[in-house]
Amino acid sequence: MPNTKTSSPSAQKSRAAKAAPTREQIALRAYHIFLARCGAPGNEFEDWTRAERELLETSSKPRRKAAPKSKAA
Repeated sequence: MPNTKTSSPSAQKSRAAKAAPTREQIALRAYHIFLARCGAPGNEFEDWTRAERELLETSSKPRRKAAPKSKAA
């Protein structure tokens, strides 16, 4: 019996990979967290994990499409 699934596992994996933040994005967010503390000493591991968590949360939220603009006459 043929497989009736429309997407392959590799296609599903590539979509999931696009949602994951890159190391550069995480590093930048962690740096912004550091700056928000005015450069005060902290825990860089906590900054990193917080940045990663925040980015994963924002990337996993469904994005709403913009409402079509009405044309004014």
